[in-house]
Amino acid sequence: MKAIGTVDSGRNFIDFEIEKPILRPHDLLIKVEAISINPVDTKVRKSIKGTLTQPKILGWDGLGTVVEVGSQSKLFKVGDSVFWAGDVTRAGSNAEFQAVDERIVGFAPKNLSKEKAVAMPLTSLTAYELLFEKLQVTSESKGKSILIINGAGGVGSVATQMAKNAGLTVIATASNPQAIEWVKNFGADYTVNHHENLVPQVHELGFKFVDYILILNAVVEHMPAVNELIAPQGSIANIVEPGQAINLDKLAHKSARFNFEWMFTKVVSETDDLQSQHDILNQASEWLDNGTLTSTMTQNLGALTADNVRKAHELIEENHTIGKIVLT
Repeated sequence: MKAIGTVDSGRNFIDFEIEKPILRPHDLLIKVEAISINPVDTKVRKSIKGTLTQPKILGWDGLGTVVEVGSQSKLFKVGDSVFWAGDVTRAGSNAEFQAVDERIVGFAPKNLSKEKAVAMPLTSLTAYELLFEKLQVTSESKGKSILIINGAGGVGSVATQMAKNAGLTVIATASNPQAIEWVKNFGADYTVNHHENLVPQVHELGFKFVDYILILNAVVEHMPAVNELIAPQGSIANIVEPGQAINLDKLAHKSARFNFEWMFTKVVSETDDLQSQHDILNQASEWLDNGTLTSTMTQNLGALTADNVRKAHELIEENHTIGKIVLT
């Protein structure tokens, strides 16, 4: 099959040919029709040490058609249209075909274009797990407040929508007019600037504390404000590796919870609830089809080629993108 890969940490993507993957019992072999590029793509690429003997295939968002099923597969059949975020420990979606465990695959939306749909798996899974598993938002949470740090990012854009749909009052951070408009269009009730002190900005909105906080970037930088703003018995969820010790002492007397979220934990660790990601993606697909959730796709760079993958990585690493970049 045709594939796109890199042998080092630079943006030196190449087109090459490789044998189709051999299926594990729960796998689907999927013909890839569209992909999206995420920050995790650039992080994995930059983590490559030295020069690899075999090109590494990146890509952790995909949409396509099932062409073969594993011996223990029972959720899908050949011909099904599906989307997924994949497994960071396996070859990704930057290829003609990809093998993916069916328990982390969902049925693709029926009423959405491929490019709009493929923008959503990884961010939808992450946002859903943050809100409903880590923060434990329920129907009884309606009316509570949430601060989403980096609201205009990929995960933040989806989390803002899901939080608003769950009945929360959403304060999203955004640092420029375009980002402010973006998060408000997705339902943010208020915006604050994460390049300035968040505490006085949130207080000026009339909130002494907030019930929930999502940290989607710069956890070390934002922890002092988070410590001050989280409500007693409130919940915090974070997707960022700190890289150094972070002081949680001020959370102790508030009995506040601090949670880590890594979307790949379930599949990498083969947790008992692995198939929950199949269910979450099916729920996201339904929400996308009925308009409850809106795609965050903003750029389609065209065909899945080495040059276009390189261009997508460059754009993400400039740190100015809003919404998701896709290739079809």
